[in-house]
Amino acid sequence: MQFAEAYSHHNGRDQWAQRELDAWLMDVFQKPDLTVGPGSTTAIRDHVKAELAAEGWPFDVKIDQSYDLTVFGVKDDLSFHLQTGNASRAPYDLLKLQHLWSVRRIEAAALALPTKQAAASIGSNIASFERIMNELRLFDRTITVPIFLIGFE
Repeated sequence: MQFAEAYSHHNGRDQWAQRELDAWLMDVFQKPDLTVGPGSTTAIRDHVKAELAAEGWPFDVKIDQSYDLTVFGVKDDLSFHLQTGNASRAPYDLLKLQHLWSVRRIEAAALALPTKQAAASIGSNIASFERIMNELRLFDRTITVPIFLIGFE
């Protein structure tokens, strides 16, 4: 697995850079011995979880105590989410990140997804970096949380 590209929605990358975490987050996706392909999602999630755990990130954080809705991790005023599954889940992830920002629980978020080519190698109808980047551009005035979008392959 390797970092492929990034997109900054509403200056999301700048928020991570101000905390000196942008390069670190991109490095999380530099794992040459991890092949992205069929059946790799568990290994990808385990690797990312281990990298974030080493930095003290809590996991499966509820966005509201009254609901069983979670994001991958929240630390201080940042949230991180990883999507390696069905494309229909990614807009829902954006909604959860938007909620955390709207209630002032976070100042910025990061969302990591496979590139279109990597998503196709994982399986059919898998969420991809390019699709979410284009949807963030379309919904620029709806999804206002600063997001550092990460693409890996």
